[in-house]
Amino acid sequence: MKQAMDDVVNEVLSSVVEDVGHAVNRNITGAQILHELLSAPWLRALLKIYECLMEFQRLTPSPVLPYASGLSLEIMTLLQKSHRPSAEARELYSLLSSPHIQALLSSHDSVAQSDYGPVLPPLPDELPEDEEAMRIVCLVKNNQPLGATIRRDEETGDIYIARVIHGGLADRSGLLHPGDMLVEVNGNPVGGLEPEQVIQILINSQGTILFKVIPNPAQISSGQTPVYMKAMVDYCPQQDPSIPCPDAGMAFSRGDLLEVVDQSDGQWWQARKLPCTASCAGLIPSASMLKSKQREQWWCQPLHIHTCIRPCEDSSLSSVMLYSTDLEEINFDEAESDVADSFYLAGFRRSFRLWRRTSYRRRRQSCTSCSPNTTLSTPYEEVALYQRPPQENHRLIILVGASGVGVNELRKRLIKLNPSTFQGPVPHTTRPIRAGEQTGREYHFVTKELFEYMACNHRFVEFGEYKGHLYGTSTDAVDDVLKRGRVCIIDAEAHSIQQLRTRKLKPYVIFIKAPSPESLRQTRRDARVITNFAINRAFTEDDFMELEDVSRLIEAKYKQFFDTVLVNEDLQDSCIQLCSIIQQAQDEPQWIPVSWTRTEE
Repeated sequence: MKQAMDDVVNEVLSSVVEDVGHAVNRNITGAQILHELLSAPWLRALLKIYECLMEFQRLTPSPVLPYASGLSLEIMTLLQKSHRPSAEARELYSLLSSPHIQALLSSHDSVAQSDYGPVLPPLPDELPEDEEAMRIVCLVKNNQPLGATIRRDEETGDIYIARVIHGGLADRSGLLHPGDMLVEVNGNPVGGLEPEQVIQILINSQGTILFKVIPNPAQISSGQTPVYMKAMVDYCPQQDPSIPCPDAGMAFSRGDLLEVVDQSDGQWWQARKLPCTASCAGLIPSASMLKSKQREQWWCQPLHIHTCIRPCEDSSLSSVMLYSTDLEEINFDEAESDVADSFYLAGFRRSFRLWRRTSYRRRRQSCTSCSPNTTLSTPYEEVALYQRPPQENHRLIILVGASGVGVNELRKRLIKLNPSTFQGPVPHTTRPIRAGEQTGREYHFVTKELFEYMACNHRFVEFGEYKGHLYGTSTDAVDDVLKRGRVCIIDAEAHSIQQLRTRKLKPYVIFIKAPSPESLRQTRRDARVITNFAINRAFTEDDFMELEDVSRLIEAKYKQFFDTVLVNEDLQDSCIQLCSIIQQAQDEPQWIPVSWTRTEE
């Protein structure tokens, strides 16, 4: 075939040369030059090389001899049998017997025979039926932990892989699985050893670690979909005596967002804290495990105080100290213009902080018939990212903070800044309507019987008594603001948050935190303390210390319900920040309880 192709090429080339020769006879100079080129021997040789390359590209090359090593061995045997080998024969024998030539010929034979894998010895004919397969796992030790925990079977003394930590070295290798029995570590048998002794072998090992394991026959893939949860409690693995491996535990605080990547173990889950900074997950107690530890010292639960109180005839306020930077909070029933830019600012300046402070002593007289169960239902709250659709009502904005930190002042400034967007709910009251007032504008004026009926049916966020009259903020008033397309902002006590955490309102809670002690003293130097509703004086050092303590106490007890924290260093700057935070809460994805995303059946 090759000869036929050579003949074809030569025939074509001869024809070209002949035609060009005729052109030369006609005195064509260009043709004469072309004739000389085509007649050159090198051009003929180049064309032949090109044709050979094209043929090689079309055909699969095959070795001339698949057993070059065998031929080399035969030649060396013949050379050894020669009685009087020549110098050339001796040189050939020396070359063929060199390690480099032997390795080269062996590689040639492997490629020629397409034998690239290792040759394993055949299994014995008489292999016991109960013989267990052995897996050899090689891991390279680095600065990261191996990411696996072990346990010892007390009856047999065998060491097993208890769990493989998600994202760790063992997990990424895909070679170690829970339930695998550990036989050897770097040639050291581990059967009968204590887990601490096995760990010491691993600690002393450097570089490559060789495990011999018997695979778990009931191996189950743990490809679980991550679940996101908010921690409602604090947890410290170093203080938990029941955790199987404290070093593998992950501490978290109330309000932390957790990505739970493995729930296959009913007692110990694997999770990461978000935003994620570590690839390796940590052990945390399952929800059922934490609930069973409620009474242990290291497990903490927030204090819950129901907001519903009995009407109390005793309105004595002599023992209560009130903080205020604005005397309007004291005389909140005094006549005052509530109109700005043609918008009536219903409820914008009325804060129930005064009577709320006075009602602490009386809240312990809560009505048992209408007090909900305050036991913490779960230590974790499953959450999901939520993007508010444009057609839905705005989320309720709840401002929480210690008295005197500026919560109500921030709320008032925000409503004054844009009353067409921000609004507070109109309160309910049992006091008589005054001249110039309109029901539904200054207040919803209702009878005492209707007020108490609404209270017993949990329709008030908070309520209390002042000068013989009842005042309260109802959920209906909050809903009215939202239905009008406004952003409803309320100033609530921390223990009222849970009542407002509903799928309908989807509240966004902002904790207004006290600034540093230096800033607190600087910004409140002109503030006044009002006592007995008559005497006012400048803040003292004790007042500042109490404000700081109350702020820390609120954050410590209720931070699991806070969506964000705003430190009120400067009132004007804080107001701008607050406006930006509220905008993000309405327009950007936020974490909310999964129960809020489910549609009602």
